[in-house]
Order: sequence, then C-alpha cells, then structure tokens
Amino acid sequence: MNPEALSIGFSPCPNDTYIFYALVHGLIPLHHIGFAEPVPADVEQLNRWAMQGRLDVTKLSFHALGHVLDDYVMLTAGAALGRGCGPLLVSADASFRADDKSCIAIPGSYTTAALLLRLFAPEVTQTVVMRFDEIMEAVRNGTVDAGVIIHEGRFTYQDRGLFCLQDLGLWWEEETGFPIPLGCIAVRASLPEPVQREINQSIRQSLQWIRRHPGRGGEYIRKHARELDDQVLASHIDLYVNDFSEQLGDEGIGAVQELLRRGRRHGLFPEGGKLRWVS
Repeated sequence: MNPEALSIGFSPCPNDTYIFYALVHGLIPLHHIGFAEPVPADVEQLNRWAMQGRLDVTKLSFHALGHVLDDYVMLTAGAALGRGCGPLLVSADASFRADDKSCIAIPGSYTTAALLLRLFAPEVTQTVVMRFDEIMEAVRNGTVDAGVIIHEGRFTYQDRGLFCLQDLGLWWEEETGFPIPLGCIAVRASLPEPVQREINQSIRQSLQWIRRHPGRGGEYIRKHARELDDQVLASHIDLYVNDFSEQLGDEGIGAVQELLRRGRRHGLFPEGGKLRWVS
C-alpha cells in the first residue's frame, strides 16, 4: 500500500457504493493522489471518526459536519441531498403523537435524521440510539414508541406493519423551500487545496462513469447492502443519487447553510466554525 495514500471511508449503503464503485476499482485516473483501501462503516461511526479526525476523506452526515467545520471541508460531489428522500418518523400505532414522555429511536446522535427530529419536535427529550437497521424491529415489538428510519427502511417499513407519522424531509421542504441535505463527503481541511480539488473531481468522475455504464457495479453494491432485493437497491440509488450528487450547486449549498443555521439557532452546534466547500 502506498504509505502516502489518503485514508477514505464511506457507508455500505447502495448510494455510496454506487458513487464510489469506479473510483475504488481503479477506473478513474488519479494524477497527484492515491487512496488506501476504503473503510466501509455505518454513517454514525463515520460521524464519530470525523470528530476524532481519523480519516482524510469521509462520508458524514450534515449534522456531524456542523461539529467539524474547523477540521473538514465539504466536497460538492458525492452528497446525498434531494427532495422526497428524507427520514421518516414511524410507529406501530397510526394515532401515536410524540411528546416529552415518548421514547424515540434514532439512527445515531449525529445523523441528520436526529437533527431533523430535534427541529421538528423539540419537545421530544427521550431518544435511544440504535443501528439504523434495528430500529423498525424495535418499533414493531414495542421496545420504543416510535423511530426515525433512514436508508432502505423507507421502502420496507410498511412490510413490518408500521405507519409513517411524519416524513421529516417533506416537513423540511415545506418549512424552508430547500431540498433536504442528508450527508456529504468531506476532506481534511489541512490537505492542500489542489489535492482537495482533485479528490472532489475524482468522486464526480466516478459517479459520471457508473452513470455511463448502467448495470456495472451490481455485485459490489449487493455485497455491502443490508437489503438484497434488487428492486429495493435500485429504488434506493434512484432516490438518493441525483444531480445534486454530481454537483451541489447554489441550491444545494444554500440548503446546507440553512440546516446549519437552524441547528445553531437551536443550540445544537458549537459556536463559530464556517462552512467551506470545494467546487
């Protein structure tokens, strides 16, 4: 392994493995950078590693980004941001209404899902962190009153007999007019700017490559996914990978700025810290 290779981590979710497939399989030319073997990890683990400054290049939630603005710079390629793709607040009881006595499962303290719950229902004070793929079963068996689900759960919660109480992404869109920013790729701020730009461009080229080669990468994506149904995987990619993933643009950056502004207004982020991005 190249001792100067950049450490990189992303989630095993289909949108990430789809975007990074060409890059990690050597299909994108790299000129001044190299990457170590990618580290696949749940996004909440990646969030916590970012707070420790562990990786040079990492996927993380926009919620977590608000805590590491001094240490990481947001890339404008590789993000999960869009409309109709936000987390869902679900319960086994269609009439359930959350209050200060409710116990609600969240897929990590620093996920954007957890931040959206705080913004939507500030009266909720009792939350329990669970791995995202364990939340639906905990809701179904009554371990918790409700749960915030992400990823493939959006397509399968009804199969578990659960009800959507609130689409938190839709709530955000109606409140702000912006698409919902879920997660991004960030690079260590101490890396030279030309290196940051090449990383950004390599991820953009990786997405462009797989879009030009439909059907490629399926085995790699299925290998890492929690849900193996091909239709679910395809729906996941179609929902979370879009034009914002290739280039955030002014609207995408504006959405991120608004999320950070609202979180700071609610005292959920440390003071100071300025959003920086690589075009």
